[in-house]
Order: sequence, then C-alpha cells, then structure tokens
Amino acid sequence: MAAEGELTPAGYLNHHLNYLQASTGEGAFWTLHLDTLITSVLLGIIGTGFIWWVARGATSGVPNRRQAFVELCVDFIDDQVKSIFHADRRPLVAPLALTVFVWVLLMNTMDIVPIDWLTTVFLEGLLGAPAWRPVPTNDVNTTFGLAITVWLLMIFMFMKVKGTGGFLRELVTHPFGIKPIWVAPVLVVANLLMNIVEFVSRPVSHSLRLFGNLYAGEIIFLLIGMLAASSIAGTLGAALLGAGWAIFHILIIVLQAYIFMMLTVVYLALAYEGSH
Repeated sequence: MAAEGELTPAGYLNHHLNYLQASTGEGAFWTLHLDTLITSVLLGIIGTGFIWWVARGATSGVPNRRQAFVELCVDFIDDQVKSIFHADRRPLVAPLALTVFVWVLLMNTMDIVPIDWLTTVFLEGLLGAPAWRPVPTNDVNTTFGLAITVWLLMIFMFMKVKGTGGFLRELVTHPFGIKPIWVAPVLVVANLLMNIVEFVSRPVSHSLRLFGNLYAGEIIFLLIGMLAASSIAGTLGAALLGAGWAIFHILIIVLQAYIFMMLTVVYLALAYEGSH
C-alpha cells in the first residue's frame, strides 16, 4: 500500500500514477520516464527472444506446444496482412505486424499484474525505487512513440512508391485532382488543408485509442484496490470485482493490441496503394 501519509484516496491514486523520472535538461520535454523505458525494452526482449528461441528449435515434424503456439500466432498475423496487403510486400509488413502485436500485447498485459505487490512491495520496498508505473501503454509517450513511428513508415512507403514529387502532388491534388486554372488555387488550399488534417489525425487517433483504454483500465484497478482498504466486506467485494474486471480486461488488452496492429497494416497498405 501507499506510505502512511498517502492513505487517502487521492494520495493512493497519486502515488501509483507517478513515474520514475530522470531529467536530461530543462523542461518537461527532456524528462525521461525510466519505468516506461525499462519495462518496454525488457518486454520487447522477452517477446522477440521467445519467438526467436522457438523458431530456432523448430522442427518439420510434429510441433511441440511452444512451436504450435508460435506458428498459430504467425499464421494468424500473416492471414490478416494477406487480406489487406499485396503479396509482394507481405515479407516486410507481416514481421512488422507480428512485432507490433506481440510487443503491445505484452505491455498491455502488465495491467493485470497486482500493482501493489509489484510496485509498492517489490520495486519500491525491496529495490528502493521512489515510484514505478509498470504498464508502458498507460504512458502516452509510449503510444505516441509507436504511432509516430508507424506514421513515418507510412510516409516513407508512400514516397518510395510514388516518389517525393508524387507524394507532394497527392497532398495538393487529392481528392479533387487537377482542375481549371481559375479554380486551382482554391482547390490546392482545400486539398492541402484536408490532407494535412488527415495525416495529423492518424497518429493522434492511433495512439490515444490505445492509451485511453489502458489508462482507464488502470484507474479502475486502482479504485477497486481502494475499496479493499475500507473494510473486510470491502476486501471481499474488491476481490470479486477485481477478478471479474481482470477477466474482462484480458479481452480489452488483446483487442487493443489487435486493433493497433491492424491500423498499422491498414495505414501502410494505404500508403503503398497510393490511395490515401
């Protein structure tokens, strides 16, 4: 639980919503969330390392349970990419989609780990960390970082398919196209404004959808934990509510990882097909 001076509801929430920060310069922009960075990197290593380990020991005979599970995941992602993307680009996009899905799923899964045991007892009590938020996707910096990376890949793929000139031409001509000269300036401005709004909205919606769902889930878990501190009846109620919410939240974390992966594939497909 929180420290003795923070046993109010507001203190409990604030305690668990603090980041382990390190400043590299003046201003909030230069502040690093070390808990987010460390947890994200560790989960990325675990996810990719597990898949590499299973793939390295894969056999052509009857697969064991680990190999069957990984093959099921790979085939599922490949089928999703195949339904959206051209076959000649699947060898590039399918591994990216698999990486995004596994990484986001692992980061989301940290939301069902008992936060008081992990942060207060282990990380803060035993390791001496002043604060620690264990769910990287509850940090808007993580979701924006992932979304902006996909956004830059989308622009890169668009330029690779149509060239820099083609990309700029699409910005000022799509969707109206080239019209007579007397209305062209108006249409150029309209096309440019609409396309800028569209391009900017993609990473914003891509990131905030994931962040909002995981942040809300974390707050609900914290509120249930506060109920447990009220009385014995509150403890029993919190146990039942926590178990029920955890089961429901499993569906949310898997669904959000799937949606984030599918939007990544869709955005890259739109860029490749030049139909933005």
